[in-house]
Amino acid sequence: MMKPLDDTYFMKKALQEAEAALEKGEIPIGAVVVIKDRIIARAHNLTETLNDVTAHAEMQAITAAANFLGGKYLKDCTLYVTIEPCQMCAGALYWSQISRVVYGARDEQRGCINMKTKLHPKTVLTGGILEKEASEILKRFFIEKRNLN
Repeated sequence: MMKPLDDTYFMKKALQEAEAALEKGEIPIGAVVVIKDRIIARAHNLTETLNDVTAHAEMQAITAAANFLGGKYLKDCTLYVTIEPCQMCAGALYWSQISRVVYGARDEQRGCINMKTKLHPKTVLTGGILEKEASEILKRFFIEKRNLN
């Protein structure tokens, strides 16, 4: 019997999505939704591409996962996202009733923890998975953006 995949494995998949966002000139945030060790949704920021302030990686992943499952609730699912969700995404995650949220780097300014945005009472929040890698891709993006302007 295969051993279950770990948080690091799935966070690496979210980081691949962040790289895809970076290639498109988007803020490099990536997300995957997993159920029973199976990725059912992959997403990255599309706010510039779609000209939509709500097109965060988490929002895209929630929609894709709900479509895959055929229902709006993401019970028994885990969202892996490269940065701590903002309050908008945390609110959507609350309503999705997702079982677990795993993030890489903290967002000290806009993250749901400092903003005191609640997740669903049954949602488990885990942070710091591949934090250095998640933080580095964001730093790289903003350094490049500053150098272009």
